Amino acid sequence: MSDRLTALSEAGVSIWLDDLSRERIETGNPADLVSSSSVVGVTTNPSIFAAALKDGER
Repeated sequence: MSDRLTALSEAGVSIWLDDLSRERIETGNPADLVSSSSVVGVTTNPSIFAAALKDGER
């Protein structure tokens, strides 16, 4: 998958992760994706993310 993302990035596409969780943050996964998979940012639905942080166990 990384080769495809690299090709898209080289073509001028900004790769964003549309999935954020406590587990991803705790493990450092977003930083790994930035360094290895051409990811340039993270986005998420603010109300869903807020509810998940407030009510979710993870």
